[in-house]
Amino acid sequence: MALHLIKLCVGCDTIEDLEAWIVERRRLAGATTAYEHIHTTRMVPKRHEALVDGGSLFWVIKGQLACRQRLLAVRPFTDGEGVGRCRLALEPVVVPVRPRPYRPFQGWRYLEPDDAPPDLAGGDAGLAVLPEPMRRELAELGLL
Repeated sequence: MALHLIKLCVGCDTIEDLEAWIVERRRLAGATTAYEHIHTTRMVPKRHEALVDGGSLFWVIKGQLACRQRLLAVRPFTDGEGVGRCRLALEPVVVPVRPRPYRPFQGWRYLEPDDAPPDLAGGDAGLAVLPEPMRRELAELGLL
């Protein structure tokens, strides 16, 4: 069964900010077709086999679990200063999920499949057409 990660999306205020950042990184990389979006993190997940078996990286944006990217690979490496790090290879497609409040934390956390919020494109098609700020406010009010 797939396992997921949760991470804070520092520097992004909206899902659109994250998507624009991915587009810019792709442009700078000169990628035209196949492109892996890489996110580097300090710690290597010990349960990495379960993560790449259909898992996703869920992003917390402005205090809410907002979207996800499918995890393609977990690649440990040692940087130039001898510090162990990890590259998370992500599909460059951002999938909005049903927003849910989430407290700040450092690093990343595991997210069990039963605790993962559903994609908005699924049964929440009506919710998906709402502007993100409205979804965020409805979730803050406890109406979602």
